[in-house]
Amino acid sequence: MFGTRKLGKTSAQRKALLRQQVTDLLENGKMETTFYRAKEVQPVVEKMITLGKKGNLAAYRRALSYITKEDVANKLFKEIAPKYADRNGGYTRVTRTGARRGDAAEMAVIELV
Repeated sequence: MFGTRKLGKTSAQRKALLRQQVTDLLENGKMETTFYRAKEVQPVVEKMITLGKKGNLAAYRRALSYITKEDVANKLFKEIAPKYADRNGGYTRVTRTGARRGDAAEMAVIELV
């Protein structure tokens, strides 16, 4: 269940961070961030792709209320979701890449499978 890690931010900052990272991941297909942020972003992205697979107007509006860019929501429904039509979950992969040089935070790459 997502929303259990506070990530050192207030709830409003945390929500804004997750919304932006979900948008960036869907836009680019791959993103490097800290491991714990990646683990928080993962279930949200999975839910967005599941909404994209539904494909109806209500699902589009729900996705658009979370994703910050309209063209990314269009890409989700027209390009990304049809690729996963025959897959039941597991749309993302988190791979650890090692420690960050400045503060030794554990880094990871999250990508669409």
